[in-house]
Amino acid sequence: MNFDSADAITISTAVREGKTSAVEVTKAALARIATHNHLFNCFTTITAETALTDAALIDREIAQGNHPGVLAGVPFAVKNLFDIAGFTTLAGSKINAVNPEATQDATAVAKLKQAGAVLLGALNMDEYAYGFVTENSHYGATHNPHDLQRVAGGSSGGSAAAVAAGLVPLTLGSDTNGSIRVPAALCGVFGFKPTYGRLSRAGVALFSSSFDHIGPFARSVQDIATVFDVLQGKDDRDPICTKRLPELCLPQLKQDISDIRIAIAADYFTKGAEPAALAAVQKVADAIEVTKYVIIPEAHRARAAAFVITASEGANLRLEKLRLHPEDFDFATRDRFLAGALIPSIWYLQAQRFRRWYRDRVREVFQNVDVILAPTTPISAPLIGQQTIILDGEEILVRPHLGLFTQPLSFIGLPVLSVPIQCQNTLPLGVQLIAAPYNEALILRVAAALEAKGVVSAPVILNALNSEAV
Repeated sequence: MNFDSADAITISTAVREGKTSAVEVTKAALARIATHNHLFNCFTTITAETALTDAALIDREIAQGNHPGVLAGVPFAVKNLFDIAGFTTLAGSKINAVNPEATQDATAVAKLKQAGAVLLGALNMDEYAYGFVTENSHYGATHNPHDLQRVAGGSSGGSAAAVAAGLVPLTLGSDTNGSIRVPAALCGVFGFKPTYGRLSRAGVALFSSSFDHIGPFARSVQDIATVFDVLQGKDDRDPICTKRLPELCLPQLKQDISDIRIAIAADYFTKGAEPAALAAVQKVADAIEVTKYVIIPEAHRARAAAFVITASEGANLRLEKLRLHPEDFDFATRDRFLAGALIPSIWYLQAQRFRRWYRDRVREVFQNVDVILAPTTPISAPLIGQQTIILDGEEILVRPHLGLFTQPLSFIGLPVLSVPIQCQNTLPLGVQLIAAPYNEALILRVAAALEAKGVVSAPVILNALNSEAV
């Protein structure tokens, strides 16, 4: 059977029922990667040998009548800042290539393996996760499967593109200021950033410790919910990981959403965007009859404060490397880290004070609404190498502007799912579903309702597979 475009649950069900084997699925996925990865440049490492060994173990478990896990035989890959035992964790950098191999898997990788998923490798990213485009000077740019001349977004660009292209049905990425949501939107897939601290970051190379989240990419809401449920749970290896008991979301997906109070983000989230980005939000709102608007106050200041804190924390983590090996950095990353190292401490402290104030104001907003809709990105995928764009008659820088609508939300760790809107004859866009902390189930219920109506979807992009190599 052909499972090239199947989602994770379809594959796992077929493996457990004996309609195919984990080894067959793994071989097929590795063949797709070998044939098509050169078009997209998603993978930086392929773990073929260990993948086939793990797949064979799953088939043996099934043959013995054991339950191999909810993700039995499902191929997956991870952003190359997740530790993979036996491989060096690059985090998109040249400098890290000389580091020792990881001695154990990141917690998230281990949990997916325990659920039966088969790891196929590591994926391209912006250096140290500092960027929104995945144009990496060391490992090359990742190309958007919808248009190979355009960026996949970042910093988890390889993760989003690998799912959109159908190389694997599941990937993991990380999100600091939008690094899951931006590439999910530009590549037309689902990208989920749970509440800060909800999922363990143990074994993940951090960019900015007080911002970083991990989360999944997939082509269906069911897959997103399944992975989130697998990854939940406390982890003593990560001091910020919550000890809150897991709340399984998969069983709640089909619940009615009429009791969920939903509104559209107004003011800041309606400016500086192409009309198509705002139309995507309206399309979602119309489908579920949302007419209420809310204002998230001082979002523009939240974005500015996010820039200050992430630049400062990111630079602080890499001061020694900046002193010893400045020439080995991606030049765009190096210059921003150097700027971050020069930020006065009083700016950092003021930004953190504002962060607390802003968190309290947003908490007040969520007293009257459960889920908020907003654009994910202000534009669709720009061309690789494109530096500026004209919006509302003003020339602006492309790279930082991609995070316009994502940064004020991760600034206070809110759970957000970017759902894909496929636009006929044009590039995809994303809409953010935002909730108060620990309300992931509400977001996923709304997303499932939208998916059932056909408003959001993430089909495998096949046309690019027939394109000439880049």
